[in-house]
Formats: sequence, C-alpha cells, structure tokens
Amino acid sequence: MMTNLKKFCKLALGAFLAFSVVTTPSFAQEEPEDPTNNTSKGDENGGNGANGGNANNTNVTESGKTSTDGPRDNFYDRYLYKEKRIIDYDFIHEKDVFWEKRIWRVIDIREKMNHPFRYEKEAFITILIKHAKEGDIQLYGTMTDEFKDPLTEADQKNIGSSVDTVITFDPETFEEIVTVVVNDLNPEDVKKYRIKEVWFFDEETSTMGVRILGIAPIIQRFDDNGNFLNEGPMFWAYYPELREVLARHEAFNEGNDAMRMSWEDIFESRHFASYIIKESNVYDRRIQDYKAGLDALLEADKIRDGMFHFEHDLWEY
Repeated sequence: MMTNLKKFCKLALGAFLAFSVVTTPSFAQEEPEDPTNNTSKGDENGGNGANGGNANNTNVTESGKTSTDGPRDNFYDRYLYKEKRIIDYDFIHEKDVFWEKRIWRVIDIREKMNHPFRYEKEAFITILIKHAKEGDIQLYGTMTDEFKDPLTEADQKNIGSSVDTVITFDPETFEEIVTVVVNDLNPEDVKKYRIKEVWFFDEETSTMGVRILGIAPIIQRFDDNGNFLNEGPMFWAYYPELREVLARHEAFNEGNDAMRMSWEDIFESRHFASYIIKESNVYDRRIQDYKAGLDALLEADKIRDGMFHFEHDLWEY
C-alpha cells in the first residue's frame, strides 16, 4: 500500500514539473529606451496611446487644447474668463420706478477689502487706461459728471502721460540742451475712485436696486514746487460701456487663485468698501461743503441708513 502511494506521488510530481516547463513564458530582456527618442508607443500606433499625438507638446491639456506660445506659467490653460459674456440688465420702464436717489461714493483702495484695485501685475487704473488708448472704451471730461464731454481720440491716447522739458548743458561747449521727457502715470498714485450710481425701487418686482453709472479715478495735483493743490477725477468712464471690458479681466482673489472674480463681478456684487460723499440735493453740494471730520462720516452713515429704512418701511410685518 505504501509502495503504491509513493509511486503515485512520484508520477504526480513528474507530471506537474513537465506542465510547468511547457507553460512557462520566456522573458526576453527589453532593449533600454533611448532618452533622446521622444516617440512614444502612442505615436507608433498612430497617436492612439496614452499621449498619442501630443508626446512632443509639453503644453497639452486633458481637454486636448495646446499652447504654441511657449512655456506657460500654469499646469492648465486659463481662457474661460476671456470668453465670458455679461448678463444684460432687465428692462425697467419709467412708470415702474416710483422712487430713486442718486449717490456719489468713494472707494479708497488703501482699505483692506479694496486691495485688489492695486494689484501690481494689473492694477484697475491700468485696465482703464489700456483700453482707452486702444479705443475700446470712451472716456469723458471732468467738467461735469453727466457724460456730455467725450474726450477726443488724441486725448485718450495721451491719457495718463505728461510731457516735461528738461534743460541741461553740454559740459564741453556749455550749449543748452532741451530734452523732452514723457512721464507715464504711476498706478500707485491713484488711491481713490469715485462712483456715481442710482438707487431705485422697482414697483413691478417690488425690489430695491442699484445701477452704477460712472467710475472716475481720483488723482492728487501738485504745483511745480511739489506743493499739494487739490485732488479730483482724471476722467469719467461710463460704466455700462465698461462692463464688456471689465468682464474679461480677472481681479485678484486672496483666498483662491483658481476662483477669481472678474471686475464686472466685483462691481455687480458690490464686493468693495466705500463711503458716501454726496446725495442728490437742491444745492448740488457734497457732504464736505457743510460737514467736516467726524460729522461728515456720520452724515454719510445717515444717508445710507435713510435708504435702508425707506425700503424697510415699505413692508408690513
């Protein structure tokens, strides 16, 4: 009995070893890949590999979009904001507006919430001047804020630039040399923006709304000796005409670089800090004409609270 069991085990072991020899695949050593050869297996298969057709393009994205402008400062293409379109305002008939008030306010970019206006790579004033010089937007004079004095094409091309003459003397001949110097505006010199807007109550939808009419950068003026003279607007830009341009420029987002708002979003969502300097009145005067210091700030808060209480008192609870 034991002899037969030993014979059976030997036969089973021999059959297993024979089957293993027949079925074991042969592993041939692969040739090392040439590091200078950029052709991938996908290219050999007609571009159907993992990187098919795009192995030589380091700027390819998952969507298949490629960049031919050289290296990009990102790992994907940012183009959606350039294709963004604005949403048109709802039409409001005159009969539906039974209350409105015009407000002028100032955005001080030195406040923390307004720091995106002074973004060094693309400050807000840089966007306005750039598109004004390219003729994409129309600017208006500062004699009034009613947008009745459009600047000429030549004036718009020279906006933000000043020409000075510097007189020097040749050290050898002592001849007078007149040199013309062009000074471009330093974006850091613009610290405030003036906003003109209209608050209204729409009787059809029973809502309080606001429409921005114009934006004006404020600059400080000095005499030839560097003494401060005054501050005032450089120009007025009509906001409804600006919306298309502002929608295609991103504003810096301190919390998330991937989710930046456009400048049109900033203004439409009221994502800025400001204070009121004037409301429509019979004397057409600003708050600083009859209040000063802390009293001026309290007067601005009084105007703001007055509009809030007006809307609040329209309802019964």
